[in-house]
Amino acid sequence: QVQLVESGGGLVQSGGSLRLSCAASGLTFSDYTVGWFRRAPGKEREFLARISGSGGTPAYADSVKGRFTISRDNAKNTVYLQMNSLKPEDTAVYYCAALRFGAPKYNYWGQGTQVTVSS
Repeated sequence: QVQLVESGGGLVQSGGSLRLSCAASGLTFSDYTVGWFRRAPGKEREFLARISGSGGTPAYADSVKGRFTISRDNAKNTVYLQMNSLKPEDTAVYYCAALRFGAPKYNYWGQGTQVTVSS
């Protein structure tokens, strides 16, 4: 049974930082690209960043480029999202998802973790 569990969310002031974690189990972790997404109230889900199974070629949405950094530790089956210079508009539920090489869409999703940025 595959599980992705996000953690690290919470309440932070504008300009602050948080580090989210996505812990995976039940899969060969290095076979999967992992992405981070978010959904703000009343908005569609938004792609934020992804990282390949080997940890190379990270990609970012323009909205977070330069502020967020994705990384992974395959020995711990964990992907991280370091979020700096947070803004109130970053308030959302943040999700991680795993994409097996060659799959047309993300195979597995976590349950999400809430991030709230106060002004």
